[in-house]
Order: sequence, then structure tokens, then C-alpha cells
Amino acid sequence: MRTVIVDCAVYQGGRRTATPGSPAEAWRLHTDDPDSFIWIGIVDPSDEELAEVQRAFSIHELAAEDMVAAHQRPKLEVYDDNLLLVLKPARYLDEQEEIVLDELQILAGSGFLLTVRHGDRSALGRVRHRLEQAPATLALGPFAALHAIVDRIVDDYAPIVDGVEKDIREVEERVFSDSREKPTERIYRLKRQVLAFQQATAPLLDPLDRLSRRRYRRVPEDLDEYFRDVHDHLVRIVERILGDRELLTNVLQANLAQISVQQNDDMRKISAWVGLLGVPTVIGGVYGMNFVNMPELHWQFGYFYALGLMVACCLGLFLLFRRTGWL
Repeated sequence: MRTVIVDCAVYQGGRRTATPGSPAEAWRLHTDDPDSFIWIGIVDPSDEELAEVQRAFSIHELAAEDMVAAHQRPKLEVYDDNLLLVLKPARYLDEQEEIVLDELQILAGSGFLLTVRHGDRSALGRVRHRLEQAPATLALGPFAALHAIVDRIVDDYAPIVDGVEKDIREVEERVFSDSREKPTERIYRLKRQVLAFQQATAPLLDPLDRLSRRRYRRVPEDLDEYFRDVHDHLVRIVERILGDRELLTNVLQANLAQISVQQNDDMRKISAWVGLLGVPTVIGGVYGMNFVNMPELHWQFGYFYALGLMVACCLGLFLLFRRTGWL
């Protein structure tokens, strides 16, 4: 049987005081102390599995519906006094040149933080462990944990952009090389990946801006500059993604132009060789006619004259085509 709740903890003053076995038990152990909060991590819950959590924490039904449904764009919603933040953790498979996007929903409220992740790669264990080593930060409550999660996810975007830009440099070199094989399909595939990545990151700018400006009274003032730092980091990431997208568009156009130039060059070469082969064909055709009164027909050196004429005309055309770049 799969484990839906991967971790459930009660924190008091920034330190873990209990590890309950269920959301209901966690809520019973939770106190009204403002320094106390619950953090529960959930993976791929069904409607029935989330119902227990919904009842224990009195979660708004629309928030619960969003937490079950995956494939949402990044957003920040307010339900009663709770904040629901949707994020897109990502990783880059360099060999396949593919950006894999998972989904993470974070519901932060008075005295609790719920993280619901869809996908196996957006594990938050290291974030939780690092926070537990910094009780002064964790004592700020669930929004401190929310900041740490967002900060980690945004930090993970930078290596993805680095990997994509490395691949873009490779296709640039290939496009402008002398190779006959042009990476049209690879460019298009990278462009699609960058577009999907942009759609997963750019919508997060507004939610982080709102959090950094403390539009919600539950966000501690001490976290303003931390959310602002994450927002600034994301702005730089999104700017790089937009630049990569534009660069790929230009590279694709340059690639198509290079293909067109190659095709024109091939047509010129074909035409030149056709012209070279046409000269001896015409001369041979003229002297192959069976008229009795043709000039040079009974000339002793007519054969050598015809061959010389063919060679001279072909050589002249060859030099002309080489000078004009057709051969």
C-alpha cells in the first residue's frame, strides 16, 4: 500500500515536538500557541485520502479540489485566511534535452502548512531537514517553511537554464558549421521545452511579488526581504528564459536560411554540370546527323577536331562556373 503522507510533524518554537501518525492526531497535539504549527507532506492524494486532511484542518472545498487536481498553472489563491500557492518544480534531462515539470501545492494557514506534490522528483525532505537545523527561522511559522520551499524550487531553475543554454550554443555552432546536416528538429524541440518552462515560471512572478509586499497580514514582516530576494532571483531566471526563447527563434530562422542557401547552391551545381554535359551532347548530335553534304564530314582530322571542340568548350564553361562560384 502506498504512503500518501510522507511526513507529519508538530513544531513548537522552531523545534519538532511530535511526529503524529495522522492529521487528526496532529491537530489534537497542536496548541493555540502562535509559535506552534503543523507541517504535513502529502504525495498524489485521491479525493478520499485528502478528505481526512480537509476535515482535520477545515480546508475550504475549493482549496481541497485544487490540491487534488494536478496540471494547474502557478498561482496564488486566498481561501478564507489560508493561502494556496501552486508551484512547478522542474528538472532537466540533459541527454534527452527534456524539461520535466512536476507540480506542488502549498496551503499555508493559521498554525499549519500542507504540501501536496504530484510527481516523485519534487521531494521536500532536504528543505525540511535544513529548516529543522535552523530553529530560529522555523520559529517564524508556516510561512517561513513556505519561503524555504519556494526558494529551493526557484534555485533549482538555474541549472535547468544553464543546461538549455549549453544545448543552444551547440545548435548554434552546428547551424553555422560546414556540415550538411542541420539540426532543425533539435532546435524545434528545444524551443518547445523553453516555451513550456516559461509557462511554468513566469506566472509565479506575480504571486511572489504579492508575498514580498506583504499583501497578506499573516505573512510575518521578517520574511518580506526573503520573499523579495526569491522574487528577484525568479525575475532573472524568467529574463534568461525569454532571451533563450528569442535566441532559439533566431537560430531556427538562420537554420532555415542556411538550408535555403544550401539548396540554391546545390541547384547551381546541378545546373552547371548539366551545362557541361550538354556541350558534348550537342556537338556529338550535330556530327551524328546523316546528311551527305555536311562540312568536315570527310575531313581527315574531323574526329579529333570534334573531340577538341568538346574539350575546349567544356573547359571554358568549367572555368566560368568556377569563377562565378557555381562549381
